[in-house]
Amino acid sequence: MSKPFPTDLEIAQAATLQPITEIATASGIDLDRLEPYGKYLAKVKLTADTKAERALAKGAKYIVVTAVTPTPLGEGKTATSVSLAQGMAATGRKAMLTLRQPSMGPTFGIKGGAAGGGYSQIVPMEKLNLHLTGDFHAVTAAHNLLAAMIDNHLHHGNELRLDTRSITWRRVIDMNDRALRNVVIGLGDRMDGVPRESGFDITSASEIMVILSLATSFEDLQARLAKVVVGLNVEGNPVTAADLKADGAMAVLLADAIHPNLLQTLEKTPALIHAGPFGNIATGNSSVLADYVGLEHADYVITEAGFGADMGAERFFNVKCRVSGLKPDAAVLVVTVRSLKSHSGRYTITPGKPLPEGLLEENTADVEAGAANLLKHLEIVRGFGVQPVVAINAFPTDFESEHETIRRIAEEAGARVAIHRGVAEGGKGARELADAVAEACDDMSELTYTYEDSDPLATKIEKVATQVYGADGIELAPAAAKQLARYEELGYGNLPVVIAKTHLSISSDPSLKGAPTGWTLPVREVRLAAGAGYVYALCGTMRTMPGLAKSPAAERIGFDENGTMVGLF
Repeated sequence: MSKPFPTDLEIAQAATLQPITEIATASGIDLDRLEPYGKYLAKVKLTADTKAERALAKGAKYIVVTAVTPTPLGEGKTATSVSLAQGMAATGRKAMLTLRQPSMGPTFGIKGGAAGGGYSQIVPMEKLNLHLTGDFHAVTAAHNLLAAMIDNHLHHGNELRLDTRSITWRRVIDMNDRALRNVVIGLGDRMDGVPRESGFDITSASEIMVILSLATSFEDLQARLAKVVVGLNVEGNPVTAADLKADGAMAVLLADAIHPNLLQTLEKTPALIHAGPFGNIATGNSSVLADYVGLEHADYVITEAGFGADMGAERFFNVKCRVSGLKPDAAVLVVTVRSLKSHSGRYTITPGKPLPEGLLEENTADVEAGAANLLKHLEIVRGFGVQPVVAINAFPTDFESEHETIRRIAEEAGARVAIHRGVAEGGKGARELADAVAEACDDMSELTYTYEDSDPLATKIEKVATQVYGADGIELAPAAAKQLARYEELGYGNLPVVIAKTHLSISSDPSLKGAPTGWTLPVREVRLAAGAGYVYALCGTMRTMPGLAKSPAAERIGFDENGTMVGLF
């Protein structure tokens, strides 16, 4: 009987880590810039030279990892990102990762942590998935400070004439807690504040988190905080954090959080973990500043964009690259046998329940039936002028014939293809992928945005819907059309757009699999994220505060009789 594959936590705990000072030295990071948090974790202090010009001067290759439309279980983008970095190192190339920091909500929920998997992980795993250096707590504090100052302003007479019905700034906490989605605050006597309806979002859904990820310097961070709009006054004009005189104190709370965190993979490849914006309603990408630091110190920098190419990668190209001034040299499109079989429409995958038995049987016809999704995502990536490499993330339950079917389909579409087994084998299992990505980086690429800054906001939304998603057009609700017109009148018309929709389909309907056609994107509401620097359209019901499952991961996390942490995955 074969020995069972160890859990991610068991693998991580058995690893021998290298002191973070040695990781920094090997990466060329000056130790004077290092602020250690223990032996295996540190912040890399930014300098006045940490900017796009310096990052571009070295000529390092910049790679974004995205995916096909995922199942609810995810397709292993983080594991693939780690595998690729380790594979680069295993083939003699100097690589560095820049990834989002995991939220504790999913860690204690059903999805688990986000440190990669198997032998392609970021370590120390426990610190990464829990408090790390406290950046999430700093974002939580800065966000809630602004919320407290809003209600304090109302309590002391509301000099700014803020319309309480227009206040959009809620509170946040880094935990899944459905009971906090909608609350009434200010109850009690007169000294307890002004009663009104409000609610909580998860910290990763905070605009402050997006600001942290998109800031290009501490000065830019401060400027963005000042622009945050919390609501409207009775005349219908924006009220900002600067109006409330909250932006300075918020910046102080983020003074340490702005510096990227340096960790390592199981094979000692450096990893910069920084910021963690929500993928549905925000950009879903790690920080610009971490990319700058990485490009200064490595020959290949690998970053990851949330969800599929229609979601995180679209925002990476249209929003993050616009802000950062960086242009990717290649994109990795992660695909699994499981994902394509699910896009055949013949299987339903439900988190917390066993996979359908038929999904685990050898069936190339199911893979073929779901391949339209892969081909559409290849089209999306190429639409931005970037060369895609299809990375087949191999699972133990796959069959070779299924891998070869994916390879044939992708190669017939003109894409490079590589199978990687990084979860089971680490860097040596990703050598083929590393070589394919390095080759793609040498191809000519010219980043092309979906829309111009000067396009009207409605046109920007429509171009993303039609040119990226493949919709026939958009349907603006009257309220949304009115909001767009008002934002343009207020001078926000030049901002990029983010479309908040389901990640389980390229369309706005999670039940539509493959590559849906003949549909229209419904835009029911539009909101402004002035500090982050975009307008976002709501196209469905987006949960910004997840709930816990009936049997959440938190029930299985703790310490054993030896004081060793168990249950984290």
